[in-house]
Formats: sequence, C-alpha cells, structure tokens
Amino acid sequence: MTDSSPDESVTPEPEEQESAPPAEGPAEPAEPEDELAVAQRHLAERTDDLQRLQAEFVNYKRRVERDRDLIKQNATYAALAPITEVLDTIDRAREHAPLEDGFKTVAEQLERTVAAAGLTKYGAPGDAFDPSLHEALSHVGEDPEVEVTTCKVIAKAGYRIGDRVVRAAQVLVVDPPAGPTA
Repeated sequence: MTDSSPDESVTPEPEEQESAPPAEGPAEPAEPEDELAVAQRHLAERTDDLQRLQAEFVNYKRRVERDRDLIKQNATYAALAPITEVLDTIDRAREHAPLEDGFKTVAEQLERTVAAAGLTKYGAPGDAFDPSLHEALSHVGEDPEVEVTTCKVIAKAGYRIGDRVVRAAQVLVVDPPAGPTA
C-alpha cells in the first residue's frame, strides 16, 4: 500500500503562478519585435561566425600551399645537393680533355636534368666577393685593377636553387690596393 492520496498531487507553487507573464493585449505586439530582434542578433552572430570560419579556412589553404612549396623545395635541395660533386667531377674531366661519346652524352643529359630541376651554377673570375655566395679559401694579395674584394680564381663552382645556395663557390680572392693609386 502506498500512502499517497489524491490530495497530494503536485500543484505549482503560488510564486510560480505569479511569475508567468500576464496575458494582456498590449504585451503581445511587443513580443514579435523582441523575437525579430533576437533573430536578427542570432543571424548577425552566425554571419560573424561564418565569416570568421571562412577566413580561417582561406588562411589554412594558404598555409598548406606554402608548406607544400617548402616541402617541394626541401626535397629538391636534398636530391640535388649530392649531385654537385658529380658535376664537379664532370668539370674536372672537361678541364683534362674534351668529353667523348657516351660519357659526353651522359654528362650533358645530367646537366640538362639538374638545370630543369632548378639547379644553377654560378661563380666566375672577376665576380665581386659576396660571403653569402662565396667561400674564400685564400687571399692571393692585392690587384690594382679591382675596386672591391674580387674572386680571382674559382676552385669549385657554386650551385643554387632559386635564391637558396646549395653550395657556396670556393674561391681565391684579391683585394683592392690598400694605399693611394698613382
């Protein structure tokens, strides 16, 4: 048996009944305006959220594209850097004697392939010395014909991919005369 009786049914407290808004005629027209204002505020918030998310997505796409380019550049660098020694060997062979037959064909094909991948050779006698591009192996004195420190002899050519130096050119440099010239 239970002790509950029909008299104990749940009834709202008098406070709850009083807190309900009165259902009067003048208050009803104000509600649609409030609902409209609330809807407009929600719409503005959602529009701002959407614009922020769209901007974040555009920035994400740019960042991913930039990262892809950087990964490609790093992979190209890693693949081509060891080949510079092979290219040096080919240059030394050319200095010794003209390349002939199959070796000449292979050397030319290798040079075309690395050039197509973006590897460029630089460094020539007479270039102004630039420590970001050249590695000075030695100073060989002064030369009255130069106005700035200049590469006199190129021991090993330098290589770069775009603006990125793969290997600095190894050079012997000369300085301009220290005293006044006649």
